[in-house]
Amino acid sequence: MTATTISREPLPYGFSPFAHLTVQNTDLYRQVMGAFVVAKERFAVHLRPEDVYTALPAEARPPDLDALVKALESLVGWGNLRADPDTARVTAVEDFYRKRFIYQLTRAGEAAEEALGVYDDALGRRGALQAVALHDIITQLRALLVLAAEEEPDRAKIHLALDVLASRFAALADNARAFMGSLQQTIDLHDVGEEVFLAYKDRLIQYLERFIQDLITLGGRIARLILELEDAGRIEPLLRAAAVREAADASPEEADHAEGEAYQRWYGRWTGLAAWFISREGRESQARLLRGRALGAIPQLLAVVRSLNERRAGRSDRSADFRTLARWFAEAPDDDARHRLWRTAFGLYPARHLTVDAGTLAARAALPVPTATPWADAEPLRISPQLRRTGSYERRGKPRRVENREESRRRLAEVAAKQAAETAAARARLVTDGITRLSGLGELDPASFGLFLQLLGDALATWRPGMRHTVATSNDGSMGIRLSALADGGTAEIRTAGGAFRGPDHLIEIIDLTDGGEDR
Repeated sequence: MTATTISREPLPYGFSPFAHLTVQNTDLYRQVMGAFVVAKERFAVHLRPEDVYTALPAEARPPDLDALVKALESLVGWGNLRADPDTARVTAVEDFYRKRFIYQLTRAGEAAEEALGVYDDALGRRGALQAVALHDIITQLRALLVLAAEEEPDRAKIHLALDVLASRFAALADNARAFMGSLQQTIDLHDVGEEVFLAYKDRLIQYLERFIQDLITLGGRIARLILELEDAGRIEPLLRAAAVREAADASPEEADHAEGEAYQRWYGRWTGLAAWFISREGRESQARLLRGRALGAIPQLLAVVRSLNERRAGRSDRSADFRTLARWFAEAPDDDARHRLWRTAFGLYPARHLTVDAGTLAARAALPVPTATPWADAEPLRISPQLRRTGSYERRGKPRRVENREESRRRLAEVAAKQAAETAAARARLVTDGITRLSGLGELDPASFGLFLQLLGDALATWRPGMRHTVATSNDGSMGIRLSALADGGTAEIRTAGGAFRGPDHLIEIIDLTDGGEDR
């Protein structure tokens, strides 16, 4: 009598235990492997499909048990799991021939999960500047100085002191690197809200200042201890003693070169430690570079705070000005209007000494010159003899009369008043009485719709993946918007004179900040 079986220990080919990361249903495979890792920590050897299904989170469970069984079979094929016939529940001959398996982690699958766990920890790690590690390094260096002064130092003590020193130094360097990376993300406001940043910045600055002070004082003491150990070659016998003790556990085939390799490893660790605290051969120490980075981060943090305060106070920044100018260019009716806007915005006027009169314009209109005409073949430009002789085109004589610009100022004031009234009306039309749905805004006039698009763009610019709620303020600080995602979804439609605007429905609240609306 035979039974259908799956290989007891599938041999993975290459990196096949990582194949479940590059196929569909990756999340399901990760959750299944996570269930086996948890079971192993609880000393459970085998799991049945029903056990795995129960261990999965409710949102990660497949629709039925058969889908989970297919996922388990795929993981067996990749070498992550091993399947054995489940004969414990066989009560009849028919049950023996039916495919029933229990599953457990293979060595390759367990190694793959450990590697993925290290990868996830490294990505989520923010690091810290460890002043305590500096004290521990000083303690171990002093212990090495004491051992170096003995005639026959204990190899076990030397090896233990160097091992603790290397581990504390490695932790210090790794955490400092991770912390500086996360600090730069905080300065750039990546994955950090403005409110969280403003509440966090005071403690962060105090933390940096305290570590900088410790690094200056303790770093100097560490450098002196390193130089004392290197003086007269006292560190080399200690490194060799540690290498001899470490090589004692080497296998017979590695015994001949184990001591030399161990010594090279310890020498490299010591060289890295010395380079971290001592500047040599024109290269600054890592401690000094870290101190410089930390000192430079403090004014950067203050600059971010100043920028956020200016944004909240309603000061228009350059990016907002350029966005407004781009919108004006897009709304210009023709190229002539765009050219006038360009000259007005950037002050690019024709050279004043090259005056073009009506006769010249008429001649150019009668005989236009193509733009690709070389300047040597084109009609020469005639320069006034006075300009050639004196270098100035200014005509001597009675000055011009001062032009009366009262009418122009009056027209500009009327236009400004009209625009202010339209903006106030649009603001009053958009202000909501509490929280409402986006679909409840109804029909909007062009001015109100344009202002609404600006507010919606400001809110969506602050939206990050995974967020359900955001708050934003208009560039001029006059209006605020609060936007929240809906669980039931739906589509919102806002009608305008130019058509219908559609998008995902949200909860929205628009506040007029000019009348104390922010206190509500």
